[in-house]
Amino acid sequence: MSSPLRRALAAGLLALATAAATVTLVPTAAQAVVLPNNFKSVGYMPSWAGNVNTIQYNKLTHINYAFVLPNNDGSLRAVENPSKLSSLVSQAHANNVKVSIAVGGWNDGNDSAFEALAGNSGSRSAFVNNLVNFVNQYNLDGVDIDWEYPDPGASANNYSQVMTQLGSAMHSRGKLLTAAVVSEGYYLDGVPTAVFGQVDWLNIMAYDGGSPHSNYDWSINSINLWKSRGLPASKAVLGIPFYSRPGYYTYSALVALDPANANRDCTTAGGAQQCYNGVPTVKRKTQWALANAGGVMNWELSQDTTGSTSLVSAMYDTIMGGTTPPPSGRTGQITGLGGKCVDVASASTANGAAIQLWGCNGTNAQTWTVASDGTLRALGKCADIASGSTANGAKVQLYDCNGSGAQVWQAQSNRTLRNPQSNKCLDVTDNSSADGARLQIWDCFAGANQRWTLPA
Repeated sequence: MSSPLRRALAAGLLALATAAATVTLVPTAAQAVVLPNNFKSVGYMPSWAGNVNTIQYNKLTHINYAFVLPNNDGSLRAVENPSKLSSLVSQAHANNVKVSIAVGGWNDGNDSAFEALAGNSGSRSAFVNNLVNFVNQYNLDGVDIDWEYPDPGASANNYSQVMTQLGSAMHSRGKLLTAAVVSEGYYLDGVPTAVFGQVDWLNIMAYDGGSPHSNYDWSINSINLWKSRGLPASKAVLGIPFYSRPGYYTYSALVALDPANANRDCTTAGGAQQCYNGVPTVKRKTQWALANAGGVMNWELSQDTTGSTSLVSAMYDTIMGGTTPPPSGRTGQITGLGGKCVDVASASTANGAAIQLWGCNGTNAQTWTVASDGTLRALGKCADIASGSTANGAKVQLYDCNGSGAQVWQAQSNRTLRNPQSNKCLDVTDNSSADGARLQIWDCFAGANQRWTLPA
């Protein structure tokens, strides 16, 4: 998209950002849950909107407080609603959620302060030092730079220098550095590829473009564009809008107009068609990101609903395998490739006994119970991933039930059984239907060797 068009589309929107690449815990009522492959769910919280007491902390990994603005000399303007920021940090940390400060934003298209401070070594150093002090003052976990937008050329080189200094300062202190970046077009080259090594990830603003607004194909193409420049998939975080274009109606306002809008991507409001991302599209994007990116990000949390129509919930439910657990209490055969059964080799009850494919014979070695905790049980033990491995090809075995993530299997609508800890699926080795073919985990692709029929 051309620079003028992007600026026109983005006018009035005070931008975005994100944070972190460490193992993140998301608490439930009972215990913390590890998101698959350290997948991130990042939300922005504006200083001017929303209530930090209503955030669904247990469904997020990171929150970016937006914004603090820089001055030409590298100093920082006073942050809006500092008590709100302090409360956000307190509640987020109580829920094992990390908080970063988002710096910049759309700011009516005025990035002159960034241009000035980045072009001078003294002001660059002052900027970095002032952010270090700000992070310490508010007990934050990192910084999200949202310069909209460095131009290709000298501006890009200055941006790279800022990010190099800031990356060193943050990472040496165990803090995060992320950045919000444009989805496509002229400003893409304003972020040199050298920056990829300095950040924990990039929040890719895959919105304010596409027709209809932020549609699935256009958004995925935006992420792939960054990956084609060399950005690792684990550092590509897919931005999802919680608002419409062209009129900038919040998702919550559109659902309030008509609850059915939660399951649409376009509706009529204010006498014009407004397009956004409803629950089905948000789930579809999140599912793609699980397999092809490092996380999802939203702008912004105050624009969401609560309850069954919540987009934050739609993301989380998709990440964790759906809102409905596998049907529990069912006991019988699990069948797969070639109509054969999931079987414990030699009916052994020893820890480490192989789980394999075998002709169905009605024995106890092929009698499985789908338990309410997501485990698959036979012979008094659980189907388990050897050593808790998350690698492709890790073998599935019988083992004492121990409540670990290596023993949880979530039934998907495409008949796969996904292990959320590894974000991989139960799979028959080498696509073989021969008796004795070992079961393993592998990237989910819903082939015939990954489709299972649970007990009726």
